[in-house]
Amino acid sequence: MSGTGRLTRGLRAGTRKMLFENGADVRGDLLLISEVDLAHLVMLERTGLVGRAPAAALADRIGAMRADGFADLLDAPRPRGLYLAYEEHLIRVLGPEVGGALHTGRSRNDLNATTTAMRLRSRCAALLSQALRLNAVLLGRARAHADVVMPVHTHFQPAVPITYGHYLLGIAEALGRDIDALAEAARGLDRCPLGAGAVGGTDLPIDPALTAGLLGFDRPVRHSIDAVASRDTVLRVLGAAASLAITLSRLGTDLQVWSSGEFGFVHMPDHLVGGSSAMPQKRNAFLLEHLKAKAGAVIGAWTATASTLSSTPFTNSIEVGTEAVAVSRPGLEATADAIRLAQVLVLGADPVPGRMARVADEGFTTATAVANHLVREGTAFRAAHHAVGSAVRETLDRGGLLLERVTVDGVEHPVPAHLSAPAAAVAATSYGGGPGALSRVLDAARAELRDRAREHTRAADRLAAARTRLDGALRALGAPAPPVPA
Repeated sequence: MSGTGRLTRGLRAGTRKMLFENGADVRGDLLLISEVDLAHLVMLERTGLVGRAPAAALADRIGAMRADGFADLLDAPRPRGLYLAYEEHLIRVLGPEVGGALHTGRSRNDLNATTTAMRLRSRCAALLSQALRLNAVLLGRARAHADVVMPVHTHFQPAVPITYGHYLLGIAEALGRDIDALAEAARGLDRCPLGAGAVGGTDLPIDPALTAGLLGFDRPVRHSIDAVASRDTVLRVLGAAASLAITLSRLGTDLQVWSSGEFGFVHMPDHLVGGSSAMPQKRNAFLLEHLKAKAGAVIGAWTATASTLSSTPFTNSIEVGTEAVAVSRPGLEATADAIRLAQVLVLGADPVPGRMARVADEGFTTATAVANHLVREGTAFRAAHHAVGSAVRETLDRGGLLLERVTVDGVEHPVPAHLSAPAAAVAATSYGGGPGALSRVLDAARAELRDRAREHTRAADRLAAARTRLDGALRALGAPAPPVPA
């Protein structure tokens, strides 16, 4: 059918090809549509809106289509879009009285909003799974390198001594908040849009709570316009993904600088570097450049999505339901790539303790600890700060690298030997979340990771339970359980 009753002709071939036959993931889209259909059919039968026999016939045919990968539809013409081509196929096979009953009590608008939510839910779950794995990698490497002393830089100058493990733990802490933000954004997907109809609900006695439960949502639709007009959750998920990608881009920047010949703090193994086509001596840590760049793709996707949503009417529209959602996909894919790259790079990066320790020594990174020692002996901090700065300058002027004495108000104070050792200074910094407190902070971070992982598992279990309920409902209807989407 190329017409709609009101319209007698469909789109021309070129326009149709651009909009509906553009190489999209047809099989993936049909899996989601058909999963919604199966839950919808169970509801229609239970409410008496569709008889048991036609509902069972539809469910049986949809299950068969899922089993063969929708072979009849992959190359079929789609003059009015994928869903209507799918429905028209069911009408041809089962007849208008059966096939034509499928769309009772709903619209493409609430159907599209529901499949969008389900697709985004799946992508968020995958992102969270990989991000939790990265968090575990960071915490494991932080423990392994808890005693590898290195300087931390501020304004690109050596500042104070820390450990490589302390640095990695800092990244893990930031990543944990990014994971929480992503999980919170994804909670906007707990309400099922199905039942909102085109925009104003329906006067048919449907049961949205039943379909919501069968599809793994916590709650049914509450407001029809909001259900089909809003894609704010897409925007919030992208925002959380952008924050996560930015965190990883900063990790990538540090590892890139530290793996350079000038720093030599970190060694990247051969499987994480590339050579040069012209310069035979090169070992290019180019994967770090990919990691850094992914944040730009995510930020761009958020910007494109926000721009597309901006100033649209608060109702169903193509800008909102199709175009804004489409440009979000590359951003989420870039986030997934960044997480996987960060996993292998953090695992593969080997610190070079000797080089790190030498720069910590030569950079006078214990100077703050020396000033604090003078404070404990009764000198005001600002006076101690000035005196130690003068002592560093004088030591450099005479070609020295070790701070041995500090003069305050004409009184010479020898620097205790242990304060010249960055490792000792590190051990003493147990306040304010310093590296001396690494073990305690690491234990807390590991406990938080376990809590996040448990919540992630509970969410996956809820979806699995919903699918089991749907399978049981279909068997009770007399239809076989459908294949689970890949």
